[in-house]
Amino acid sequence: MGRRYLALWWLFVVLLAAAEALAAEETAAAVVPGPRRHAYAAMMYMGTPRDYEFYVATRVMMRSLRGLSADADRVVIASLDVPPSWVQALKDDGVKVVSVDNLKNPYETQENFNSRFKLTLNKLYAWTLVSYDRVVMLDSDNMFLQNTDELFQCGQFCAVFINPCIFHTGLFVLKPSMEVFKNMLHELAVGRENPDGADQGFLTSYFPDLLDQPMFHPPVNGTKLDGNYRLPLGYQMDASYYYLKLRWSIPCGPNSVVTFPSAPWMKPWYWWSWPVLPLGLSWHEQHREHLGYSSEIPMALFQALLYIGVIAVNRLARPSLSKLCYNRRMEKSTMSSLTTLRVVAALSIVAAYLLPFFLVPRTVHPLLGWPLYLLGSFSLCSLVISVFLLQPLAVLTIWIGLIGTLFVMACPWYMNGVVRALAVFAYAFFCAPVVWASLVKIMSSLQTLIEREAYRLGEPNQAVEFTKLY
Repeated sequence: MGRRYLALWWLFVVLLAAAEALAAEETAAAVVPGPRRHAYAAMMYMGTPRDYEFYVATRVMMRSLRGLSADADRVVIASLDVPPSWVQALKDDGVKVVSVDNLKNPYETQENFNSRFKLTLNKLYAWTLVSYDRVVMLDSDNMFLQNTDELFQCGQFCAVFINPCIFHTGLFVLKPSMEVFKNMLHELAVGRENPDGADQGFLTSYFPDLLDQPMFHPPVNGTKLDGNYRLPLGYQMDASYYYLKLRWSIPCGPNSVVTFPSAPWMKPWYWWSWPVLPLGLSWHEQHREHLGYSSEIPMALFQALLYIGVIAVNRLARPSLSKLCYNRRMEKSTMSSLTTLRVVAALSIVAAYLLPFFLVPRTVHPLLGWPLYLLGSFSLCSLVISVFLLQPLAVLTIWIGLIGTLFVMACPWYMNGVVRALAVFAYAFFCAPVVWASLVKIMSSLQTLIEREAYRLGEPNQAVEFTKLY
C-alpha cells in the first residue's frame, strides 16, 4: 500500500513539473517579440585609406545603440568586397548585414568631384529595406548621447539642417520604398544635378523643398507622421558648436546625436584628434565601454617594449655608435661634408618624430596613443643624439614642446573655445623662437664636430669626454 501511495506521489510530481514547463513555454512564447518594424542603418564600402577606421567606428556606433536599448534592428549595408571577418564581427554584435553591389557613380567626371565620395551613393540602398516601416540612416561619425527611437515617428523623409540652407545626410529618416529607389536610380541614369557628386548633393537635389517643410515634433500618442519634415538641430549636432563654448548650447533640443563632419584625418576615433578636439575622449569612452581595445593593445605593448629596448641598447652602446658611423677618413672638402652631414642629421631628426606617429595603432585610446608616441620619438631621438653626437636638449626641444602643447590644449579651465584657441596660439608664439634656437644649435654642433680633429676617424681620438652626451 505504501508503495502505491509513493508511486502516485511521484506521478503527481511529474505531472506538476510538466504543467509548469508547459506554462513557462507559453509565457516565453508570449513575450517573444515579433519582427521589428524599425531599423538604424549604416553603410560600409571599401576603397579608401581609412576603411578599417570606419569599420571600427561603425561597430562602436551600433554597439552604443544596443547599449541605449534602441527598440529597432541594427543594419549595415555592406558592399560585397567588405572582408568576411568584418561582416562576421558585425553579425556577432547582433547587427544584420545586407550585402549589395556598389552603385556606379555617374558624377565621377565632374570638375569638383572628390574620389573619397565615389561610393557614398550606396546609401540609397536604404530605400530597399522594405521589411521596415521606418529607417534612420546614419554615417559612422555619429555619437549617440541618448535614445532617439522617437525618430521612427517621422514621415517619409526627415533630415537636419546643419547648414542654414542645405540639410545634412549624416542622419536622416526615411520610409523604405522600392518605387522611390527605382526612381532614384532613374535620376542617376539621366544625370540629375548633383553639386558635389556624392550622396549629400544627390539627396539635397532630390528633396529640394525640405527647408519649407514643418519642424518634426514627435506626437505624444506614438503615431507616425506622413510627409517630409525638418529635424531639430539636436538630432545632428555639429561638434564645432561644442568647441565654441566647450559645452552644448543648443536650445532647439533634444541634445541626442553629435556628428563630426570634419576632415577625414581628424575624426574622433583617431588617437591624435584629442586634445585638438576635446570631444574625442567622449567618443573613446564609448569605444572603451562598448567595444574595448583588444585589437590595439597587443601592438601598442609590442611597440612600447621595442622603444624601451632601443633606449636601453642606446645607453649601453653609446660610446661606440659614432665609430660605427664614421669609419672612413674624409677626403672631400669640409664644406661638402658639413652639408651632407647636416642633411642626414636633419632627416634623421624628422624621421625620429614622424615614424612613431605612423606606427601607433590609429584607433587606440588617446591616453595610450600619445604616451606611446612620445616614448617612441624619445627613443629614436636618443639614437640620433648618440650617432651624431648632438646636444640632447637641442634635439629634444620639440619633444618637450609637444608635451607642453598637450597640457595647454587639455587644460579643463578655459572659459570657452575662443580663449582656448588664443592660449594655444600664445604658447606657439613663445615656443617658436626656442625651437628655432634649438635648430640653430644643432647645425652649429654639427659644424663644430666636423671641424674637430677628434671627429676625423682614422686618427686617434684623444678627447674621450667629447663623445659623452650627458
